[in-house]
Amino acid sequence: MIQSLREVQQQQGARFEEDSTVPIDFGNDVDAIAAARDGVVVCDRTRWGRLQLSGVDRQTFLHNQSTNDLKALKPGQGCDTIFVTSTARTIDLATAYVLEDAVLIMVSPSRRHQLIQWLERYIFFGDKVELKDLTAETALFSLMGVQSSALLEKLGVDAMKTQPYGNHCMVEIANHPVRVAVGNGLGLEGYTLIVETDHAAAVWDAIAQAGAVPMGDLAWEQLRIEQGRPMPDAELTEDYNAVEASLWQAISINKGCYIGQETIARLDTYKGVKQQIWGIRFDTVATPGTVITVNEEKVGVLTSLTETAQGIFGLGYIRTKAGGAGLKVQVGTSQGELVEVPFLQRSREGL
Repeated sequence: MIQSLREVQQQQGARFEEDSTVPIDFGNDVDAIAAARDGVVVCDRTRWGRLQLSGVDRQTFLHNQSTNDLKALKPGQGCDTIFVTSTARTIDLATAYVLEDAVLIMVSPSRRHQLIQWLERYIFFGDKVELKDLTAETALFSLMGVQSSALLEKLGVDAMKTQPYGNHCMVEIANHPVRVAVGNGLGLEGYTLIVETDHAAAVWDAIAQAGAVPMGDLAWEQLRIEQGRPMPDAELTEDYNAVEASLWQAISINKGCYIGQETIARLDTYKGVKQQIWGIRFDTVATPGTVITVNEEKVGVLTSLTETAQGIFGLGYIRTKAGGAGLKVQVGTSQGELVEVPFLQRSREGL
């Protein structure tokens, strides 16, 4: 039960907000951030949505509703894919795992209900597709850090370190079945774990006892900004398209027709990307939503901000013609400099 998981986490120092289903912190954010880079952390991401598509048309259906080549995947494989509007405006960046008899989709917390309605709208009479929300039946954990594989081996799980992103399989942790997938939603080494709620507390405790540092949601948010993962209601909105969001790793240009395909193909053909996401190092705190300027000329907008041990760091959309890494910008009274971030893929070359 999720309540049992909460009790285990509270014993480890977890703090919950009144309406939060996952710990916001464990009183150890600085140590957890360091361990995510040099050791291993475990983060509870159960508030993210888990949707399941079943039926013989499931893979073709999802292939036609999102940006990546889902039909090319075999059971045991997975990938990131983007749900977009007909004009390629971003709805959500999701991760799809192909099972023997279903496809499991991990979606952002704020987009779960919207995507359920979105997908149901496109399931027509005669389509052999069934959609089920598994969010309440499962828990979702992320392992992050260079010691993630070593921790899994300590728990008796064969390392998947050399396997491609999205590959997944069923294993046993603490004598309970767990689906383990390569990748954790950030540009860090690690894994995604999906487990039934009845076993979540035992699996979490086993991972922590094996040496993973527990991490709360606030520290995960800091990492996601530093890594450059765009999120709905910040970088992923109807103001920006999927190419501007620099998510080429989740886009197939040759897969054929899908919602938003014509716009993405046109942007690729004519190199029509007017703006892209960049990381920004600041000297002082700025406010998301504030205009970014160069020599008093508007060049973009700040979308996210976090305070780190190394200083203030943000994400923002910058006009392509204004420049890239190294560009000096201003946001209000704050001075900043554009830097690359590891999660983003600015072009499809090399994919």
